[in-house]
Amino acid sequence: MQDSYVATNLATKLDDCFVRREPLGVVLIIGAWNYPLQLILSPLIGAIAAGNCAILKPSEISQATEKLIAELIPKYLSQECYAVICGGAEETKTLLENKFDHIFYTGSQSVARCILQAAVVHLTPVTLELGGKCPCLIYGRLDMKAAAKRLVWAKFFNAGQSCVAPDYVLCTAETREMLLPFIKEALESFYGSEPQQSPDMGRIVTDRHWNRLVELLKKSEGKVVIGGQSVKETKYIAPTVVVDIKESDALMQEEIFGPILPILTIKSLDEGINFMNEREKPLALYAFSDESQVVKTVLERTSSGGFCSNDGIAHMTLPGLPFGGVGASGMGNYHGRWSFETFSHKRGCMLRGWGLERVNVLRYPPYTESNLSWLRWATTAKKKGWASCSVM
Repeated sequence: MQDSYVATNLATKLDDCFVRREPLGVVLIIGAWNYPLQLILSPLIGAIAAGNCAILKPSEISQATEKLIAELIPKYLSQECYAVICGGAEETKTLLENKFDHIFYTGSQSVARCILQAAVVHLTPVTLELGGKCPCLIYGRLDMKAAAKRLVWAKFFNAGQSCVAPDYVLCTAETREMLLPFIKEALESFYGSEPQQSPDMGRIVTDRHWNRLVELLKKSEGKVVIGGQSVKETKYIAPTVVVDIKESDALMQEEIFGPILPILTIKSLDEGINFMNEREKPLALYAFSDESQVVKTVLERTSSGGFCSNDGIAHMTLPGLPFGGVGASGMGNYHGRWSFETFSHKRGCMLRGWGLERVNVLRYPPYTESNLSWLRWATTAKKKGWASCSVM
């Protein structure tokens, strides 16, 4: 929170020049249902650290967590500074009619557009943590067994209801045939021969979300090679892998957000990179390969909110890395210090005295070419010997 001093030039050598981080004011934090506690409290920590008041809007879909947050926040935090608003779409719409100093939203792209429209009325800055179809490109030499374990964990953790879960896999036909047996082995190792009985296999959040996923699977023209079973009463969908997928398939038209993994085949690395680049920028992009040049090429020739090689989701667990999207997958970032920065205004400050007036007169009329030359010299950033962090 301390002021960050910046280098000066000759014209400002006697001045204190620094960046001061100040609270934005009152911020609105709208959470999502898939990680209902984390996606409220994690940004709230940054908002508090930066000195803001906050209004929290937990997801109404995760009702038990919504109720718990509404009970505990007033109990442990000042009710003059922090409040919890419960409700659905209509309550959120009414809430957005108010003026906030920042809005932090985690959720879908469709709702994000509504939030942007509400924010623009008051010129309110926003942070949007959205999703997208996060690709996983598997190419070249690699430890296939380890790759399958990490892919299966990242995809089917929380029943695939993670914004950074691998949404689809790109690999050659040869790689696919080698990978599938290891995927089956990893699934049985994690969830047993009957995943429905496993306490570690999650369920779909609501009937509506379950229906959407089942319909996507029905519309798909691909071939189910693993899983495919579903039980509506318990909102269960088995870990499912679908092959022979085309670009036009139903599973490729929207973010899946469930335990269904399509595998598309490519013939070359260039084809895989071009496929990803033809689509909206994802929140995360994964490249699996033991060949460093493959990983380097994918990293340099693509764009995404985050990037991770030879694993999934792991990059977002490190607080030192900013987490956020780009383009259709969001704007702004947070986690660790980045949360503090998101909820802070960076105020550029210069504290001046009356010294060096002989230098300052160069900017006063009447203007001359000679004065202009001297002024340019005095205000140009100097080498290290000239730079000064501050004069106390």
